[in-house]
Order: sequence, then C-alpha cells, then structure tokens
Amino acid sequence: MKNFNKFGLLLMLCVAIVVSSCSKSDEAKVNEVVLANHSVTPALVKKMPGFENLEVFSLLGSDDKLPQSPNFVFGGSADGAGILKDGDKYIMLVNHEDNFAVSRITLDKTFKPIKGEYLLNSTGGIWRLCSATLATREVHGFGPLYFTCGESGEESRTHALNPFDDVSRATQSREIAGLGRWNAENAVPLPAAAYPNRTVIIIGDDDSGTFGGQVALYVGNSIGDLDNGSLYILKRKDNNTREMDMKVGQKYEVEFVKIDNHKTLTGRQINETSQRLNSISFGRVEDLDYRKGSTANYREIYFNTTGQNNTGVNANYSRSKYGRVYRLMLDANDPLKGSLEVILDGDDRNGKAKEFQNPDNICVTQNYVYVQEDPNSYGDETHDAYIYQYNIASGEFKKVIELDHRRNATDAAKYNVGGRPSTFGSWEYGAMEDISDLIGIPNTFVICVQPHTWRGEAYKNADGGTLRPNEDQASQLVIIKGIQK
Repeated sequence: MKNFNKFGLLLMLCVAIVVSSCSKSDEAKVNEVVLANHSVTPALVKKMPGFENLEVFSLLGSDDKLPQSPNFVFGGSADGAGILKDGDKYIMLVNHEDNFAVSRITLDKTFKPIKGEYLLNSTGGIWRLCSATLATREVHGFGPLYFTCGESGEESRTHALNPFDDVSRATQSREIAGLGRWNAENAVPLPAAAYPNRTVIIIGDDDSGTFGGQVALYVGNSIGDLDNGSLYILKRKDNNTREMDMKVGQKYEVEFVKIDNHKTLTGRQINETSQRLNSISFGRVEDLDYRKGSTANYREIYFNTTGQNNTGVNANYSRSKYGRVYRLMLDANDPLKGSLEVILDGDDRNGKAKEFQNPDNICVTQNYVYVQEDPNSYGDETHDAYIYQYNIASGEFKKVIELDHRRNATDAAKYNVGGRPSTFGSWEYGAMEDISDLIGIPNTFVICVQPHTWRGEAYKNADGGTLRPNEDQASQLVIIKGIQK
C-alpha cells in the first residue's frame, strides 16, 4: 500500500509536470508575437495628450526590403485592410487606393513581415480601391473573402478576393455583380449571428455628384449568397431626403426599399432609381463598421459622411460640409427597418466635433468608435489628420493620434517632396484594424498611413499593373498598443 502511494504520488507529479509544461508551451506559443519596429521608416504618427502611454511601432513601409521577396515594393496610399492567421504565420491584405491594387503581406510567427506580393494589380483592380472588409467563416459564416470596393465613379463595382488566391490572377477582376454599381467606399458583411440564414452586407456610397452618397443594403437568401439576393437603399419614412435636416439628439425612423433588377442596371440607373425612392442624399458616405461584443451589437452600425464643399451641387448646403458620424440601429428581426441618428456633427463648429475636417475611415469596437480624418482641400484646415475616440456609453470625445508630417525633421525633404507642399491635413489614414485577439496581445491595432507627399521613382508602379504606370506614392503600416476596446 505504501509502495502504491509512492507510485501514485510519482505518477501525479509526472502528470502535473506534463500539464504545466503543456500550459507553458501554450503560453509561449501565444506570446511568440513580439511587437517591434521592423521598418526602416519611423512611425509617421504622434500621440496626443492623455495618450502618452500608447506604444507605437513601425511595421512596414515602402522603403523596406522583405527577405523572401526583395524586389517587392509596398505601394502607396495604403487604405483598406484585412488580416488572418495561417498556421504559424499571418496573412495581411492591404488596399493601395491610388495604385488600384491589393498587396498580400506574409508575417512570420513573431509578426515580422517576411514576404510581399500583389494579389490584384491595377489591370485587374480597374478602380480606386478604398476601404475593405475580410469576411471569415468563424464570424460571417462564409469565406475567407476580402471585399474591396471600387471608387472611381458610379459605375464601379466591388471585388471579392480569396486571400489565398494565386498571384497569377493579379490581372483578373473579381467583381461581384450582385452588390450593384456604386462609387463605393466599403461593403461590410454583418456577422452571421446578426441575421441567421441570410447574408447582410451594408454598403457606403462615396458620391458627391448630383445624387449624393447613399447607404445601400444587400440581403442574400442564404449564408454566403452574393449573387441571388436583393439590393435596397436607405430612406427616411417621412421621405425627407436632406442630410442637413437631421440633427444631433434626435432619432429618425428609416427603412431600406428595394431597387428592382439591380444587377442589370448601370450605376447611373441605380442612382436615378434611388432618387425616385426618396433615398437620403448624404455628402459622401465613407466607411462603415458594426459594433462588436454581442449579437445585438452586430446590428448597431456606425458610418461616416466625409462631407463636401457647399458649392456646386451642394450650394444649398443640403449635405454635410465638414463631415458627420451616424448610428444606424437595425431591427432585431428585419434588417430593412431601423432608426438613424447623428452622433457627431462637424458642421456644428461650436459642438463636440467642431474640429472635424472630413472623417473618412471608421473602426468600431465593443465600447468605442474610432474616427479617422481625411484632408478636405477647402483651404481652412487647422491641424493634421486626427484619430478621434468616441465613448459609446458616455459620449466622451477625445483625440488619440495625429499624423506626423516630419516637416521640421532632418529627413523632412523625403516626406515632403518639393512641388507638393505638405499642408495641414494633406495626409490621411486608411484602415484601423483590431488585431488583439488574433495575436494574443490586448488593445493592439494596425493602422494604414497615407503620406501623400512621400513620393519617388523607387515607388512608381509598385504593383506592376497597366492602369497606373506613373503612380509614385509610398505608404506605411504602424502598430499601436494600448488603445482601448
């Protein structure tokens, strides 16, 4: 009996050691990601007062040479992005807006970029590619599929790219007829839990022309149905189409109404139909995102209108000039019904968002909305582009990050190329992606930076396509740790 007890104790000790070893091994595996400055380019952002404890890392820029693809050049105007884990590596897709291209970056298990290539070049991209959304089977019920929208006028379409596709298809368009034709900024599939057994995709139309920007909704008949569903346009139930008639602090009943035969219509015809259906005419609908954290949150949509000058088609100031942020609450059972409210109004120059100079990209977490600015080109900019933090529960509004043009640095000439003066607000942001859960490090985000006056021959036609042979911008990816979710 004593010998048995000794044996049992020894066995339990061995099991404990094995379990402890496994736990340490699992922990080590999670912590293999090491946040570091992997780029030769300094991070082109500055921390704002109150956010001094953020950690900023320069991940990748256009001057970097990656070990497995030394001839690859990371293109300019990095905008929309999506990232996923592939075994012990990571795959990141990045839109290069003015290159009309999408790059694919491979990062090793420590999150160091090791390879770059173009999944889509300008020949296949066809249009300016702005924001993007990566649908995954775990969240959306289908995929992985990378939605990247064309923004070269109302006849543009949205591409859907397989992140693992062969680069030999880089010259081939992957457009989806089912989502219609829009001057679109982003097409965002909602998680499958939001509306079971359906595919619901919300689309932002960045149009500043006669018909203005629209908010559209595609509803597929099953999970992953991108071809056989219906397309709808957002309108107020009282048929008021003017954006500026909506005010902060009020909610407006809205609905999505169907656009018949949308797959056979031109973009102009879709716009004309939308107008006949009394769609709300916004001043350029930009990026959209849904709130994270729960099924109910997935039906809570936030979007920016970037605004347009109150001249020409907006001479009557019916659309926003300096930009707004909206909250769209969709009905729990019917995505075609809901309410809309303005939560931040840049046109109120005495209000909370009085410093807005055209919000573009947006990132929504469980508790916060992060709003990223564009240049407005009005000539009245007072600062370089900010990233703002909006607290959903309290409404508190803060500045988190400002772009750093390095105008007074020793390398100022590199980033402020002669003949293209780096004026206030002339740079902008692209995607802001929460990578916390993916890499196992809380409160960590990747941000795309578009430093439009960083140019040169070395960056010309980085993607190798035929439509943008003289495009010579550079750009950057940065990581920021410590941003609240």
